[in-house]
Amino acid sequence: MANRNKITYVLLLLLVLALGVSGAQAQDYTEVRMVYWTGPESLAMAQVVDAYNAGQGIEDGVRVQLVLFGREGFWERQEALIAARSSDVDIYYTASYYVGRQLSALAPITDAVPTIMEDGVLFPRSIESLSVDGTPYGLPLDVSLHFMYYRTDLIDQLLSDEAWQERYRQIAMDVLGLELSPKPPAEWDWNDFKAAALFFTRQYNPDSPVQYGTVLQAKNLVYNTMIWGNVLYSLGGSWFDAEGNPNFDTPEFREAAMVYADLLSLGAAPAASTTFEYGEANQAFMSEQAAFMLQWNAAFNELNGPNSPISGLVGIAPPAGPTKVTYSHALGVALNANSERKEAASAWLRYLATQEAINAYAAAGGLPPSAAVLLGSDRPDFKATAAYLDAYAYTPSTGPNVFGILDIMSTNLSAVWAGQLDADKAAVKTQSEVTELLARARS
Repeated sequence: MANRNKITYVLLLLLVLALGVSGAQAQDYTEVRMVYWTGPESLAMAQVVDAYNAGQGIEDGVRVQLVLFGREGFWERQEALIAARSSDVDIYYTASYYVGRQLSALAPITDAVPTIMEDGVLFPRSIESLSVDGTPYGLPLDVSLHFMYYRTDLIDQLLSDEAWQERYRQIAMDVLGLELSPKPPAEWDWNDFKAAALFFTRQYNPDSPVQYGTVLQAKNLVYNTMIWGNVLYSLGGSWFDAEGNPNFDTPEFREAAMVYADLLSLGAAPAASTTFEYGEANQAFMSEQAAFMLQWNAAFNELNGPNSPISGLVGIAPPAGPTKVTYSHALGVALNANSERKEAASAWLRYLATQEAINAYAAAGGLPPSAAVLLGSDRPDFKATAAYLDAYAYTPSTGPNVFGILDIMSTNLSAVWAGQLDADKAAVKTQSEVTELLARARS
């Protein structure tokens, strides 16, 4: 029954697409159909599409149509088209964490935009994050990475008030057994992160202006695991070893898992953090429950916006750690290898890769990985995104099993943070389960 429903769904979807194409056949242009998901990205892209269709598209003899799918079930809808080897859409939506699963249906982006790596419009690091085995498949249009957001008023006082500093040193020694002094957030390792979290937690410092030092996103969710990955990589850990084997049964994985576990067990983050994701973390930070947190770069406008109680008090630093890193992924578009309109689709993609189009996308609300856009802006989050993308960004994998690996990690890590599993068992289980996943994928 499930297979019958899936087949019916694919046939209906292809029928809708086919009807759209047939309506354009009498026109004196080639229609290119590009899949996009709904939201701020599609609203921004619609403006770029309209400008192209009214200008360069006339010269190219190309007209672009956005095919919009809702975010819920988005990837499954695209996969239905991929599975059907459909030629009714010409350009797919893609992401660093999904490009490997789409590979059978994608042509290298250099087929459409041969000079994308040399043009200097987009950060090479972002193009590489949409590459598989060294071949780039996607044109990156939005970039995501992580910041450590902090309350500038609270950190400034900590760095200038001798009484606060003495209290900080005493708490660090009494609770962590470490001789630590306050530092600027950009210089923190994970012990500094813990000490600062304890200092700003009223359980340890009744005079703290906030209830907790930090807030964690510890719900069983793959996107939360992406944030925690900064802890792992900053400590020298990784998903794979030098030979490409799973690398989770390691001291680094255990230590990284315990950073969150320690903060929760010590009460330096809300106990409800085990149910938190993006929205809950933002709300806790804006409602002055926490002094700092790890979060996506996209959150800056909300945290520092005109309706935020802490507007004007939000600072940005790289995630803590002895080595500074930030997870990064790109969202973008890729050429359908089964398209029958590759030449027209390539004309559109070449335009989309120009600085003119990227500037227009940014002006409409996109967040493209372009130095000219990010460094040319007055927004502090744009400048930080450019700096961190260049200096700290990593993408653990773009292979076909990224979501499966993240799901295994998320299940085991969230159990550690909820006190249901110790870090040693989580490391062993993650290693075993990822190894089994990859073995199944190869068979």
